[in-house]
Order: sequence, then structure tokens, then C-alpha cells
Amino acid sequence: MMPFDYRRAPDPESAVAAATGWSGVAFLAGGTNLVDHLKLGLVAPDVLVDISRLPLDAVDELPDGGLRVGATVRNTDLAAHPVVRRDYPVLARAVLSGASGQIRNLATTGGNLLQRTRCVYFQDITTPCNKREPGTGCSAIGGYTRHHAILGASAHCVATHPSDMAVAMAALDAQVAVLGEGGRRVVPLVELHRLPGDEPHRDTVLSPADLITWVDLPPLPPGTRSLYRKVRDRASFAFALVSVAAVLRVERGVVRDVRIALGGVAHKPWRARRAEDVLRGERTGEEVFRRAIDAELAGAAPLAGNGFKVPLTRNLVVSALRELSRGER
Repeated sequence: MMPFDYRRAPDPESAVAAATGWSGVAFLAGGTNLVDHLKLGLVAPDVLVDISRLPLDAVDELPDGGLRVGATVRNTDLAAHPVVRRDYPVLARAVLSGASGQIRNLATTGGNLLQRTRCVYFQDITTPCNKREPGTGCSAIGGYTRHHAILGASAHCVATHPSDMAVAMAALDAQVAVLGEGGRRVVPLVELHRLPGDEPHRDTVLSPADLITWVDLPPLPPGTRSLYRKVRDRASFAFALVSVAAVLRVERGVVRDVRIALGGVAHKPWRARRAEDVLRGERTGEEVFRRAIDAELAGAAPLAGNGFKVPLTRNLVVSALRELSRGER
């Protein structure tokens, strides 16, 4: 038996008020990640704040041509939304690449972004894990590392972020609206998640009482193309070994804008800034695509069991850029 105080919030302000002052607090929407962790004994909140009925379940077009996605929009509804399918295919494909249809029917936008960065050792309470119990050590280092990080890891944690949606949103320069004790603020999605450093138990920059209310997607200029590709061990219900979300705009054979985010390689969705810098202003082609991703992977530090991720990432990114550059203007 795991006792906790259950509170149902009628509005976002009430949800934040109910969570304020508690360190052991969790927001409950779809529960697809949280309930699993409750069952496994990985978390034991003192207070559970139910936000599933908050009026944050809409997808709205913005005056500037962008899109606002409410925090409780279900993954299935987001992927099927006609504007998402038309203007942000990278996001629709990323969402459909995650989990299973049944889970996507329950999982929410905010919950997807805030699911725990984790690995098999985090979910096994018989093993030491700095994410679960700070200071106990990282069992993955020297252990099974097929799915672990090659970029941005530390001596304290080598787990990878599991979200497909977050990778696509990182490539789209999404902005996350947060309501907390100090009021409302906006956090760029690329700054929402943290690298492990010496505090791997902190997945994001949010405080316990901070509530994601919506995510804004900026409009994409005409001629922009995007896609999401994911390599995994089985066709469904599997996290990425490596994934890529790419957004590309080419004019007369020259890259005018490019955004690349990687999944399955780091503790957070990894924005490939070095690769982007190499590509901008260059003519498209196999050589520059490889040079760009090699610049990004120059800082890779694979473990004993996941060195294959380096060439896999290179080939996946080159393939994605090649496809996007076909039919260029």
C-alpha cells in the first residue's frame, strides 16, 4: 500500500497551488509513465494532483501562423490533427513512432515531454542508480549499454531521453509555456531538459510545482520540408536506438535554414548545432551532409556496448537530409 493525498484541480492555478510547498508531488494526466513508476516503486509522491480535466486539451492556430498545443492534448489527437499533418509532418511522424496506439490514446503532450529519462537500471530497484538514489552510483557504466548515451553523458549517468515527440519539437524550435509559483514564463524546449552533470536526478529545469500549460510551434517558412526517422530494435513499443528530426529549407540548391535534433543519443533531445552551422549557406550534397554530421559526432564518447550508434547516427542523418533535399527549389 502506497498512501498519498489525491487532489483534483479545476483549473491550472488551482493545480499549481495544490502542488506548491511539496517536494514529493506529481501531476497526473494520462499517467502512462507515472503509473508504471508507481507500480514499480520508483516514485512515492506525498501528493498527486489530477490535471486530466483541465481545459488544456485543444490545438489552436495562432495569428502568426503557428500552432498552440495544449498540455493535455492526447498524442493520438495531436498526430491526427490536420494542421499538424500538413505543416509539421515531422511532429506527426514522431508522435506516431512512439509507444503503441493504446498508449498514444492516453498519453498527453505535457506528460510526454516530462517522462523520466531512464534506462533498465533505473527501473530495477535492486541496482544502484544515481537518478533514482543520488550518490549510489551508475550501474550502466560497465554494464549493459546498448541503448545508452554517446553525447553529453557524465560519470554519474549515461541514460537517454525516451521521447520521440520532444525530439521533433526541439527541431521545430518549440516554446513551452509554464505556470508556477512565480507566475507564467516561457521556456524554449531545447532548454527544458538537462544534461546529467552531477545531478542526474533532475531531468528538467522545472520545479516540482511548475505546470506545463501549452507548447507553441512557430510557423515554418514556405518551402520548408521536415521528416522524422527512428531506428529501433522492433517495430513498435520500443525506444529509439537513434532517431533524427530534420527541418530543411533549400533555395536554388543552397541550404537557407536547417534544424536537426537527435534522439536516443543523449540525456535530453540533442540539438545538432554544429551540424547546422556547417550546412547553412552550403550547397546540398552527400559530402557536405557527411561533413556536417561528422562535426557533430566529433564530441561523441560511446561506451563499450554502443559504439555502433556513431555510424548509425551518421547514416541516418545523411539519409534524412538526402531525402529532404530532393525536389529542392
